[in-house]
Amino acid sequence: MAKSKPLSGQAPLQMHALLADFRLLLVLFISLRVLLLLIYQPFILQGVERGIAAGGDFQTYFQIASLSDKVGLPLRDWWSEFPPLWSYFSVLIYKLQPNYTGFSMILGFVFMLFDVGNLVLIRKIATQLYSEDTAQALAWIYAVLLAPLVFVFWSFEVVIAFFVLLSVWALIKERDKLAGVGIALGTLVKFTPIVMLGAVWRYRSVRRAVIPTVISVGLIAIVYAVFIVQNAAMTMPSITAQFSKASYETVWALIDGNYKTGNFGPLTDRLDTAKASITLGNPARIPSWLRLGAALVVGIFVFIRTRRFDAKGLVAFVGISLLIFFLQAQGWSPQWLVQIIPFILLCFPNRDGVLIVVLLSLMTFTEYPFLFIRTGDTGGEITGALMTPFAALVLARTAMLVGICVAQYHILRQSRDRQGLVT
Repeated sequence: MAKSKPLSGQAPLQMHALLADFRLLLVLFISLRVLLLLIYQPFILQGVERGIAAGGDFQTYFQIASLSDKVGLPLRDWWSEFPPLWSYFSVLIYKLQPNYTGFSMILGFVFMLFDVGNLVLIRKIATQLYSEDTAQALAWIYAVLLAPLVFVFWSFEVVIAFFVLLSVWALIKERDKLAGVGIALGTLVKFTPIVMLGAVWRYRSVRRAVIPTVISVGLIAIVYAVFIVQNAAMTMPSITAQFSKASYETVWALIDGNYKTGNFGPLTDRLDTAKASITLGNPARIPSWLRLGAALVVGIFVFIRTRRFDAKGLVAFVGISLLIFFLQAQGWSPQWLVQIIPFILLCFPNRDGVLIVVLLSLMTFTEYPFLFIRTGDTGGEITGALMTPFAALVLARTAMLVGICVAQYHILRQSRDRQGLVT
């Protein structure tokens, strides 16, 4: 008697077929995050943040958005350290859910959707660079990494990463207008995506580079112009506030003697424009213009010396551009890993790349929260026995980021082919 053929949904699972099923990976990816959010719901008990968002920035976002109750709107009635798109989005969520748990649950769910987008884009970009198998492998690796998972419930960095990756994918597919929009939207959430314009001008002819540049710069200018017309006194500090912060968690901070995380003052400071330019910490011994100038010199050097003009060259160029920006910045934020990790995996789709990500994550989370959680008695300042391991971690992380830059530069020097994406 012949055996009946099992239905497709009842067929025994095969390892290769199981791991190659991207839809199944999406189900696992989403369900893990949704279940964690449901099980470890964020809440505040006796003034202490609890749940999956504890240790992140959700409470800060909530407190800043609460200014909309009595004061008014950001960049009009009070200055915000964040660009307009995020400032108004957080206020919108606050108006929908003016309690911390509801506010954080919505943020966590929205950020999860953006991270799903990151997973999809990593796979799409990797497919263009390598093969379907490599792309699927990188998707699985990203899905099981801790850092992207943690920061979904800690910060909005996954949103920035999404717009950066979307712009990279758009440039690879020669959808330049979409790339311009992606760069603009990302910059209106956080300033870092604007550095992608360097890649636009390196990987497009002058004629074609103008279009995404005009779109991105034009959209950003229009949005800020609206707020400047409404209240320039509150808008301008919102643009400059981040650059007035004291150094933190970088080699520059070690030089300056600053051993705290980068924070602004109390909420009431946002009603006073003068407070936006006050440095809470030791002043910089190396001026910001010198750091930025050095970064520009390095960036121009990389720009001129680039030989590789295919899709992988584009990815490496964007990756090194972000790292140069992060290295010159006066501060370091752990959530920047979310922007860095995809470019490490896409540039180095092998065991070395994965180990670099793991080691960088280990150093980052050892610094924060492991060390900083022990600074409650000192007002959040690293002191005493914590100073040596803190300095060692900062130096080691900086050296690793420099090493990644060097490796990505080697990729950019691999070929003289000018056909690729330069059109």
